[in-house]
Amino acid sequence: MSTLGSNRQSGQAGKRRPRLRRAQCWLAAALGFALVAPACADAEKAKAIVANICAACHGIDGNSTIPTFPKLAGRHPDYIVRELKEFVGGKRKSDIMAPICAALDPDDFKSLGAYFGAQKPTSGTVLDKKAAEIGEKLYQDGDEVRGVPACGGCHNPDGSGNKRFPRLAGQHREYLIEQMVNFQKDIRNYESARLMREVAKRLTDDEIKAVAEYLTGL
Repeated sequence: MSTLGSNRQSGQAGKRRPRLRRAQCWLAAALGFALVAPACADAEKAKAIVANICAACHGIDGNSTIPTFPKLAGRHPDYIVRELKEFVGGKRKSDIMAPICAALDPDDFKSLGAYFGAQKPTSGTVLDKKAAEIGEKLYQDGDEVRGVPACGGCHNPDGSGNKRFPRLAGQHREYLIEQMVNFQKDIRNYESARLMREVAKRLTDDEIKAVAEYLTGL
């Protein structure tokens, strides 16, 4: 092959390469948009559901101001999805939440979990410091003599929770007390709540209040 022919082919290949790179960039951008667009749509739909349905009880940012309704901000998305499914399936009983969850599209549960999980949680104010100190010891150390495990072993020492166990830090004391009493009295009696039922039954009413007092201030 002559040098001239070789130069021509090199020149043509050199012209094609920028075009190929541009085509690759356009394709990557198109694929990226295809991935991002549904996510954005899901996020916007979740915001609309929260504004129209959830905010009245749980707050627009998941920080409920009503002490009998839980704060959802900062909870692990997977835990929120599981809760919603349990309300629909009847495992967890609630005259308020069951019909609301049943009316939602199950495909939206994940989006709602992501929305609330991304919100910044707030803390409450400790009103009884002495009770909070008692609650802290129980939460962090448990009571070996009575077989009470440290709450932080499941819910994390800082109360942040995880995909299996809910965030407790900053939660309303009233809500926490109500739920622990529900465990204690077997009102929350489904299989996955067995551990909490056993723990709650080993605590006195004053100890339940003390743990709730400690957690609300985290």
